[in-house]
Amino acid sequence: MLPTSDTSAYEVFRTNKCIPKILEKEILCALSCYPELKETPIFFVFKRKIRGSVMQAQPKFSTMLRGTRAYNINISAMFRLTHSAIPIQQIPSDVIVGWIGHELGHVMDYECRSTVSMIRFGLGYVFSRRFVREAERVADTFAVNHGLGNYILKTKHFILNHAALSDKYKRKIARLYLSPDDIVEQVRKLEATRVLPS
Repeated sequence: MLPTSDTSAYEVFRTNKCIPKILEKEILCALSCYPELKETPIFFVFKRKIRGSVMQAQPKFSTMLRGTRAYNINISAMFRLTHSAIPIQQIPSDVIVGWIGHELGHVMDYECRSTVSMIRFGLGYVFSRRFVREAERVADTFAVNHGLGNYILKTKHFILNHAALSDKYKRKIARLYLSPDDIVEQVRKLEATRVLPS
């Protein structure tokens, strides 16, 4: 559930973060599900256009060799439809939380990797479609396991059922990411493990 306009309960998740005011509520909601990232430097940055994506998580190159790695989560300022575009903040809040939650899943994956592993990751992402598919599904899984399953599901339904999004983009999402059915199954299994007696 999204926080109200009063985000004071989420202040602890602002540490080492640069958050644009216009998406503050949604970003803090997603961050609150990742306590492991509470101290991690993350910059949420609006971009005029991100090729082939709405959002994109990347390590900051200047911090790759430091003890503490920092990250950018790039956010397209405009959500591009087939024949038009709308400001990203006009997308439903739950959908934005799901998108941010997925990108934070990438950051969790990156945090588990050494610098050499990150270089290999970058090469794999550029040159291997199978690698991209695995990386995107790992990010979705991190998000589901951190309690964002319903948000991720809303994001998938928003994309796949949006009449004004191109079929090419929808096919890409269906091919590379967890399907809604996969997410429902993961959420079901997660909930089942939580109710099992100790």
